Formats: sequence, C-alpha cells, structure tokens
Amino acid sequence: MPDVAGEKSTKMRVLVIDIGGSHTKLAIGESDERAEIDSTEGMSPQSLFPRIRAATDHWEYEVVSIGYPGRVGPDGPTKEPGNLGNGWVGFNFEAALGKSVRVVNDAVLQALGAYHDGRMLFLGLGTGLGSALVSERVVVPLELGELPYEGGQTLFEILGQDGFERLGESVWQQFVREVTVALREVFLADYVVLGGGRASLVDPLPPHTRRGSNDDAIKGGTRLWREMVEPHDRRPSPFWRVVV
Repeated sequence: MPDVAGEKSTKMRVLVIDIGGSHTKLAIGESDERAEIDSTEGMSPQSLFPRIRAATDHWEYEVVSIGYPGRVGPDGPTKEPGNLGNGWVGFNFEAALGKSVRVVNDAVLQALGAYHDGRMLFLGLGTGLGSALVSERVVVPLELGELPYEGGQTLFEILGQDGFERLGESVWQQFVREVTVALREVFLADYVVLGGGRASLVDPLPPHTRRGSNDDAIKGGTRLWREMVEPHDRRPSPFWRVVV
C-alpha cells in the first residue's frame, strides 16, 4: 500500500512495539525483522523490557514507537492496563531501551497505519473495544467502549471478548454490524476500519467498512516518526498530530 499522499519518506529505522494481552509484537518498520513475545496476565514493564532487549539485541534502530493497551497522556500511560500487571504509569521507557520513545494507545497505532484519507473511524475488536478517529492527519483516541448500549451494558461488554463468548458468534456479529453503522453516522466518518483479532469474523462487512491489516500497527509506528507529532514534539506545523 502506498504512503498517504504527500507523506515524506524517512530512512530512520523505527522499532515498533505493539503490547497486547496475549502477545507483544516487535518489528522494525519497513523491514522483514519481526519477533513476538508471549504476554502474561500479570506482566509488568519491568518484566517485559528485558525480554524485548534480548529479542532485539542484534537489531539496528534509532527510535521506538510503543502501542500501549490503555490510556496515554503526553508523558506516557495515565492508567494501568486492565489485562496486564501494574507499573506502567510513570515507567521510564526511554531509560529501559536507551532510545527516544513515543507511546500512544494501541488503537491509535493501528489507526495511523490503516489511514488513507478523509475521515476514518477505527474500531479494534479484541479483548475490549479499541477506538480512534483520524481526520486531516489529526488522530483522536476514543473510549467508545464506555458507551452504554442495550440492557445497561457498555459497548466494551458487548463487542469485547466477554460479549463474544456470552452471545455467540452470530449474535455478536450482528451487534458489530449495528454498532459500526451507527458510529459511522455519529462521527460523520467516510469509512470505518475494523481491526483486532476478531475483525476477520465479521462477514459480511457493514457498508463503507473494511478490515485492517496485520501490519497496520507496524506502519502506524513508523508514521509516528515521519516528522513531528504533538504533544511529544512542540515544534510548529506537525505532520501528524495525536490528541491526548
């Protein structure tokens, strides 16, 4: 897939770390270097990052992008993840890796990689419901899983793993289609991208919807370093802006 029109290329080698509840994926953007580390329920950054350094010991990279499964502010995680251990808020990622690091919500990382043009809504169907909106190179993290839906349940409870197991695949798919159509209307999105491990199960897809790629997080992590991203850089005229 070609770069978004007008995007400047870079020779900078970016290590992308996509932290998940089951696996943590590692990659050098725009290369074939890939690795995967099993995640555990009580995994802390203190236990994960020595393993990351060992797995990437022979890789050459200059900067790092991290997709974090939780809320992120200008200085990194602001809330501990629900499906991992504690210790993430206030953790010094740059000291752990010895490189400059940018941390964003994992849905933001995937949305950046999936974006083409116009206004795009990203919905990540995994343990919970990840979400982000991209418009005119501004990326807005969302918490759509907190929205109430039927029977006093939230979208997180219906579209996440618990809802899938409780409702069964057929009913879960119907909810996904209904919610996707409604949210696209609410956000006036030109199209919706469904990402996450269960996106492949949604068939048929709702109108104006496509599935994301397995490489979206890698591409998104590379795009974080294309030029400047607020609020991590305060220089004028940012190419990508991530609102936190």
